Amino acid sequence: MQNKGIKRLIENFLSYLETQKGYSRNTIRAYKIDLCHFLSFLMEKGISEEDSVEKISTYNIREYLSSIYEAYETTSIVRKLSTIKSFFNFLEKRRIINKNPVWHISFPKIKKYLPPYLSIDEIKRLLKSEDKGDKDWRSYRNRAILELLYSCGIRASELVTLDVEDIDLEDGFIKVKGKGDKERIVPMGRYAIEIIKKYLSCLGAIKGKTEGALFVNKDGKRLSDRSIRRIVKKYAIQSGLDLDISPHSLRHSFATHLLEGGADIRAVQEMLGHSSLSTTQRYTHLTLSKLSEVYNKAHPRSKEKKDER
Repeated sequence: MQNKGIKRLIENFLSYLETQKGYSRNTIRAYKIDLCHFLSFLMEKGISEEDSVEKISTYNIREYLSSIYEAYETTSIVRKLSTIKSFFNFLEKRRIINKNPVWHISFPKIKKYLPPYLSIDEIKRLLKSEDKGDKDWRSYRNRAILELLYSCGIRASELVTLDVEDIDLEDGFIKVKGKGDKERIVPMGRYAIEIIKKYLSCLGAIKGKTEGALFVNKDGKRLSDRSIRRIVKKYAIQSGLDLDISPHSLRHSFATHLLEGGADIRAVQEMLGHSSLSTTQRYTHLTLSKLSEVYNKAHPRSKEKKDER
């Protein structure tokens, strides 16, 4: 591959991600947005999109990261730097560049953050909340959405892509397509199965239903990620929950409650679709806190017990 202009090399890199790495359309789009943003910055500094990629120096990259420091969260900066690193690693492996300008640039530290999670009692309140609006098929749909999010711990982005054929009500499983289009099988709880059955019995009455889609709107079109978030928020408010509840809060609750119940962490990792065990381990913080509390109250030599001698 010849050392073409920066813009052309970015296009080659994105094509590589699609054809050889098999990345999803959304993932490739995210890479493209980050690289185009970086290229726009370079052009402001006098580097043309037709220039050789070797004109980009370590200083240029550090300057770019400095320019977005105030405008973006640390997680976004890490993502953008990761994209730039992937791009230059691609060029280095193909010997398009002799020196990798991003080699010595470290990632900024990310503050560990987990979305609010619900206690078991709060989950019960949320899932038992009556829909004060529609009393038709949408009520069944909304409750099915809440049950699936908590019962299976799936992401909102995974839920909206579900088709009817992905649901196995007889054996109690769903087939989920996660990040990188990786498929996994996740068990469903009996409450989720029951409400989905009620919802499916209504689907035939929806005019213009998108063929195959599980969760649809009144026009029969597949629900969006934003719609799922609105539904979760609506029911959280109706339940009197004052936390900033989102679909990911239910995913967090799913993982935390399983671990607190003694589930094997690797099994939870599989159900969540995490490629790395360390990602799942973030959900053990509350479990460990609970274990500490039990220990301190029960063990004769804990820090809360006075040693009587």
